[in-house]
Amino acid sequence: MNSTFSKHKHIGTVSTFSELIHTDFIGEMNALCWFRNLKGDFKEIVNQLRLKENITKIEPEDLCVLQLSEQGKIAREIIINDLQLLTDFGASPVLNLIKCYERDDAFDFIATDVYSYHVDQSPIATDTFLCTYIGAASDIISNEQAVQKIKIPEIRERLKALHNDPSVEFENFLKENYFDLHYQPKSNILPINLGAGHLWRLAVDHPNQEVLPCIHRAPLEKEGEYRLLLIC
Repeated sequence: MNSTFSKHKHIGTVSTFSELIHTDFIGEMNALCWFRNLKGDFKEIVNQLRLKENITKIEPEDLCVLQLSEQGKIAREIIINDLQLLTDFGASPVLNLIKCYERDDAFDFIATDVYSYHVDQSPIATDTFLCTYIGAASDIISNEQAVQKIKIPEIRERLKALHNDPSVEFENFLKENYFDLHYQPKSNILPINLGAGHLWRLAVDHPNQEVLPCIHRAPLEKEGEYRLLLIC
């Protein structure tokens, strides 16, 4: 078990997939990590995959046709097994080869893209699962380390200036444009990087949620390096 993660009260660590899906979020804990030191050559897989768009969905059959070394085959088996575990659980996992995400540069004072610290939201009870096999990994921070951006006076005033439809309540305007899902980290905070190979489960904002949703962000990709990410 990895002490880097387990020493944080908002993170729980487990050693099996069964524990990952059956452990309840409680108190301040809203992130669970199945800590793994994966074997296999994931870079070999990425080098053989074809990027068609900035984010390209990779199907299991795309993996199966790759001509791989023994280490590459080990990596492929791990990915396919992870996809199957999550599918059997009832989730809908997607494997993405990522160059970069789309940027939100509509406003200079607030962003609503995945590079901004944010929480996921759903109308039904669900969780976010993700695993970065290779490439830069996401960051999370505890809820006490951040402030909802719409509660920052300067940002709120500028949002009010944008709100020019009297038929829509201001709070509904914030929700409709996803401004309420984004957070500003406090000064001098140290984010937790999710690392490579670990399968994470993050709490989502939904009507039945009993804990605060997990605040996270996508990483800035390194030039010339792709990410291979499982997410659902």
